[in-house]
Amino acid sequence: MSISGQLLAQSKESAKDVMDVIRKVNDYWQAGNKPQVRAFWDHAAYHTGNMEAYRLTGEQRYLDYSTAWAEYNQWKGAKSDNKAEWKYGYGESDPYVLFGDWQCCFQTYADLYNIAPDKRKIARAREVMEYQMSTDFNGYWWWADGLYMVMPVMTKMYKITKKSIYLDKLYEYFMFADSLMYDSEIGLYYRDRNFVYPKHQILEGKKDFWARGDGWVLAALAKVLQDLPKKEKHRQFYIDRFRGMAGTLVKCQHPDGYWTRSLLEHNFAPGPETSGTAFFAYGLQWGINQGLLDGNIYQPVVDKAWNYLKNMALQSDGCVGYVQPIGAKAIPDQKLDARSTADFGVGAFLLAACERYRYLNK
Repeated sequence: MSISGQLLAQSKESAKDVMDVIRKVNDYWQAGNKPQVRAFWDHAAYHTGNMEAYRLTGEQRYLDYSTAWAEYNQWKGAKSDNKAEWKYGYGESDPYVLFGDWQCCFQTYADLYNIAPDKRKIARAREVMEYQMSTDFNGYWWWADGLYMVMPVMTKMYKITKKSIYLDKLYEYFMFADSLMYDSEIGLYYRDRNFVYPKHQILEGKKDFWARGDGWVLAALAKVLQDLPKKEKHRQFYIDRFRGMAGTLVKCQHPDGYWTRSLLEHNFAPGPETSGTAFFAYGLQWGINQGLLDGNIYQPVVDKAWNYLKNMALQSDGCVGYVQPIGAKAIPDQKLDARSTADFGVGAFLLAACERYRYLNK
């Protein structure tokens, strides 16, 4: 079927159709993957999508799956209890408690707390985040992915504790990240300081913005704005960043609906990629649903992205394909196919599908 034909069929899509997709994708993933895995970012990002699927479906199995994961990890990220050895740089072992990739799990723990309050569910989150906020250091978020991992933790924990320091430090830490990675000319974020132009260039002097990296940021802003108080003093700043990114992303979309791994240069690492595309579809659809983005401009963009996600990325058995593996950049010779999948890609797909459902269910 041609793209125009697929879009015509999609125009008749119902909220129930999307609900069926959500169940198909999530049931496939959970059938093949046990929840007893570590609380690192890749698994934690999936659970942010699973919790959205639970909110929409009310499916107890989904709630039980995330609860089993949290229990397996003792409601912790990195497990060191010796604050003298806590580190914030990259690390996959227990001392890296202050590294944001070990803090993404706190989003799901907070969600589980809100469903059935029990102080032990958020005790470690409070211990870690409130210790971190007691320090004078503000450079904890030094890579784009980290914004998704931790920014929503700050707003979720504020809503639970009502401690204003969570919102104050959210802004302080974000401003550090912004000064490090934001390109004001383009309106996008570099993955980290190693990719900032002109230090890093591609294709004879071009800027390089990684799709999943900016997907993390757009999704983070959507999640923050979802929970941020309407009269919070920095809310407009986050809205402006969100809208600015959206305006640039419209111009970067491939005609076939996806975003290539290097956003401005489709030919650098050509071909479809699902994780970045799904995060963009989620963020843009959320913005439309919340009245922050003009549907006349952005809904056709999201429709094309959803067309790709549903009709190319999603396989008949429920596998979400064309997900770039764990990494930090667009890699020109990296091959993706229909069976290239990963838990964080599934999580992103579920977020996009849940917002699609809400759009159609209005």
